[in-house]
Amino acid sequence: MNYLFKRYIEIGVSAEISVMDLPNKVKDFQVIIHVIQQATSFNQQLLSFHTALKMILSDVELHKAVIVSARCFLSDATNQQEQVSILFSEILRCDICYVEQPPLDGTKLALWLQLRTDVTIGNDGWIFYEHNGYRHYSIVCNYDQKNSENSYQQTLCLLNNYEEQLKMRECNIEKDCIRTWLFVRDVDVNYQGVVEARKENFRKNGMNNNTHYIASTGIEGKTSNPQVKILMDTYAINGLAEEQIRFLYAKDNLNPTYEYGVTFERGVFIDFGDRRKVYLSGTASIDNKGQIMHPGDIEGQVHRTWENVAALLEEADCTFDDVMQMIVYLRDVADYQLVKKMYDERFPDVPRVILLASICRTGWLVEMECIASKTLCNSNYRDF
Repeated sequence: MNYLFKRYIEIGVSAEISVMDLPNKVKDFQVIIHVIQQATSFNQQLLSFHTALKMILSDVELHKAVIVSARCFLSDATNQQEQVSILFSEILRCDICYVEQPPLDGTKLALWLQLRTDVTIGNDGWIFYEHNGYRHYSIVCNYDQKNSENSYQQTLCLLNNYEEQLKMRECNIEKDCIRTWLFVRDVDVNYQGVVEARKENFRKNGMNNNTHYIASTGIEGKTSNPQVKILMDTYAINGLAEEQIRFLYAKDNLNPTYEYGVTFERGVFIDFGDRRKVYLSGTASIDNKGQIMHPGDIEGQVHRTWENVAALLEEADCTFDDVMQMIVYLRDVADYQLVKKMYDERFPDVPRVILLASICRTGWLVEMECIASKTLCNSNYRDF
């Protein structure tokens, strides 16, 4: 994996970039943008991001790449989201996820972008990008009802609506949805409703313990609307053959999630003709019986989380050298400096962001997810 680091001193922003660069193929970029001048106002930081986006998109390494998905992490969505969305919508043509998950470096926002070259952007009611017979949908599903149902009802509404929208595009949630992120307001209270609604929708769509579920992260996150208990970010691909998708289990390290009452996969990889793309779900310090490892010990939990992620990557014939980006979630802000030091020492070049977000089991102090990619030569499938 090639890693780049851009530091725009004059505007107070840095960009961590990874690139999958295969000769005469689609270039695939992961970019995480940070503020490097923390003691500035929100308006100053937002203006810096706006300027940085223009500079990054004109940078020689990212020349001709287009942004195909974006997630903005905010420290205070209630007071920030509207202003950010107005400014970013001028530049970003993709669907943008805005979620309150404060960056733990003390700044007010951070940005995760995915970029591709040689793709065509379209709009069939949803923004999509396509290349070589694959159509990719990175879609944010917002709850827009005026009344305030509970988390179960809101999640079921989101999933059912997503399912119907996929059908209109000749897709379905069981076959074509690769990844979901479920951001839950007050996760310690509302997560169980998410779990039950997801089970119900998946059961209706033929997913059960004997088939498969979907790679997913369920984590604390808020929008600017206090009535919204659930925000869902999604990724689906139309045009895949069933055999291109493989799910990851790492059974020596982890147990099936349904054994402790939830329904998601630990990870998934998709084989294209020229590369393998790996998406790991939120992964924490757990053993193969579903027990929390190293309770109360943040350092021990980080190491066990790394072991579990390494086992999932190994099952996909990958290593940490293939990782393109990481998102790390911490329950306690006081753990940030230690965890940052550990990640800096082990993964100095990998683009990542560390966020304040309670994890769905109260004993988990840290959780991480990642995306990896490796070169593949498989004539059975079309290139990415």
